[in-house]
Parts: sequence; structure tokens; C-alpha cells
Amino acid sequence: MAKIGFIGLGNMGGPMAANLITASHEVSGFDLSASAIEEFKANGGSAMANTSDLVKDVDIVVTMLPAGTHVRSVYTGDKGILAAAKPGTLFIDSSTIDVQSAREVADAAKAADMLMIDAPVSGGTGGATAGTLTFMVGGPDEAFAKANEYLEIMGKTIVHAGGAGNGQAAKICNNMILGISMIGVSEAFVLAEKLGLDHQKLFDISSTASGQCWSMTTYCPVPGPVPTSPANRDYEAGFTAAMMLKDLKLAQDAANASGASTPLGAEAAQMYNLYASSGEAETDFSGIIKFLRGTS
Repeated sequence: MAKIGFIGLGNMGGPMAANLITASHEVSGFDLSASAIEEFKANGGSAMANTSDLVKDVDIVVTMLPAGTHVRSVYTGDKGILAAAKPGTLFIDSSTIDVQSAREVADAAKAADMLMIDAPVSGGTGGATAGTLTFMVGGPDEAFAKANEYLEIMGKTIVHAGGAGNGQAAKICNNMILGISMIGVSEAFVLAEKLGLDHQKLFDISSTASGQCWSMTTYCPVPGPVPTSPANRDYEAGFTAAMMLKDLKLAQDAANASGASTPLGAEAAQMYNLYASSGEAETDFSGIIKFLRGTS
């Protein structure tokens, strides 16, 4: 049994921490949300009053935070968790942040004699609850080897993508594909509606033909063909439009910094910006189909 500290117990972090508790690890947690803390305690976790006390006597720290600025603030500086933890502590950052911040914090961890990986996830709240997340991991071999058994509790697919920051690089590339493909699938269904083609008929054809992709077969943006998709629950979010926009912006920042050409990624970012700004930021990202219909 390991002593694990978990910082960030929201929609993703809460279920991930619960799975570690279910696996008989001793998990203490911190979050600014009182309701998140109460749910964490109900699942068997121990709440801590601050992050410094949280990390003092644990073997592993997992963080799930909103953005790079939060990760840098929590990890670094005189009051950061790197300064408060004992040498050799393993840090797993599952936040989705910019590559530069991930690498800067990894350098700070190495300088403090700590092991650290960046391990952003894919799979949404359903995957977090079921323990079937995909982890995209960046960091040294030693840290990955030590972290793997804990990642396997929270996820189904774990891929070591290379050095520090490569997990974040993989995540933003993957989600750029997802954002673009969801728009493409949604456009096809909107065109089918205009042409009098039934949703189910298009799904039956495209899901087994050259148009098949995850956005079609697993997360179909119209009700009916895939009963588990958010389209059947009025686009109640598993992954919000705001979260998709965040990842698309990260991809564009990385593309601009590296000189990569990503015109479809740029267009997808603009469309999700318009959709989220229309009052749909907390709606599931597959609801972009409403924007394309003009009903958002």
C-alpha cells in the first residue's frame, strides 16, 4: 500500500483518486471546492488543509489542475510542493497544459531530486470513473517505471511517449484530431439532414466505411445511433466545449512556437471559440453540431 497525495479532485481527479482508494492505497487529497472534498471523503479519502502538509509524508503525488499557470504555482517557489516534499517523491501531473510549462516544472523537479512525469489523460469523466483512461506519459524511464503500476489502476492504456513534455505534446495532437474530426462528422450529419438522409442510415454506412472514426462510432453527435453518446442526453458534458477549446488553443500555441502548419486545427479553434462564446461553454463538445445547424 502506498501513501498518495492527490491535488485537484474535480470531475476527473475525483474519480481517479477514488480508484486509487479502491485499490487499497492510502490517499489524502486537497481541492478548493468543498463539495469535491466531501465526495472525496465519502469515497474513503482523507482531506488536507493545504498542499504543503499534503505532500510532506507521501510517496507519490498526483495533480490534476486547470492550466499551466496553476501547475507552475502549485509546484514551484518557496511554498511549492517540490520544496515541501521529501527527496525522491514521485510526482504525476495529469493536467493538460502547455509543453513549455510541463518541461519547466520537470526541470525544477529534477533539480529538487524528485521523480516526475507529465501524464495527461484521454477518456473523459466516464473513463475516469471506470478506470479506463488513456495516459500519455512524458518523463525519464525511472519515473515512468515507478509510476506505471498506479497509472494502471486509473487507466487501461498507458504509453510512454518520451522525455519530459512529450505526454503533453501527444495530448494536444490527439485532441486537435478529435476537435477537427467532430466538426467533420457533425457537418456530414447536417448535410445529410438537408438532403433527407436518415441519421441511422448515414451512421450504418459511414461507421463501417471510409468515414468511420471515433467521433462517429463512439461519440456520435446525433441521438440514436450510439445510445451512450451525450447527444442522447441533450449534450450533457462528458468533455465540455470549453475544455476542447482550451486544448485546441494549446495546439495552436505549440504550432506557432514550432512553426508547424495546422490550418484545420486553427479553423477548429475558431469554431469552438464561437460555439463556447455563444453560451455553450459547459455543453459537451459534440454539441458543436447545434452551432453548425444555427440552433446554438
